[in-house]
Amino acid sequence: MKLRPLEIRDAEPMLEWMHDDFVVEKLQANFAAKTLEDCIAFIKNSKDANNIHLAIVDDNDYYMGTVSLKHITDTTAEFAITVGRAAMGKGYSKWAMAQIINIAFDEYKVKNVYWCVAPDNLRALSFYDKNNYPKVEASEVQIAGGYTQEQIDSYIWYQVSNNKAE
Repeated sequence: MKLRPLEIRDAEPMLEWMHDDFVVEKLQANFAAKTLEDCIAFIKNSKDANNIHLAIVDDNDYYMGTVSLKHITDTTAEFAITVGRAAMGKGYSKWAMAQIINIAFDEYKVKNVYWCVAPDNLRALSFYDKNNYPKVEASEVQIAGGYTQEQIDSYIWYQVSNNKAE
């Protein structure tokens, strides 16, 4: 397993998970409407000053999913991850999540990494709870992701703090 910058060759396997109802049924975006061209555009724009999206790849450098830090500021970053069905239950998510959180703390020097989950996304909630990620009240999070108040109030929020931050 490793993380690397997204490459154009990742577009087809990315589109595959986007069109897999099992993978996307509880996610916030309408991935079923995405096209190969959308994936290529996403890959071409996968890094800027406030966002980083990396490929999670297997030992043969084959794309298994994407892990992201979004809305990066001096103090916070929003975490996101999606893996394809073939990667589920094989440790990719757990490993990639630990890696991207370390990148947030060590390279971007943020104090907190946060994310949210829809309350009916039981698979994601189980994963985060099993791995002991702390739930927090939305009021404790410096949210920068363009969420509506209804979403903020209805989602379940998690946040990891950098104990090494000054």
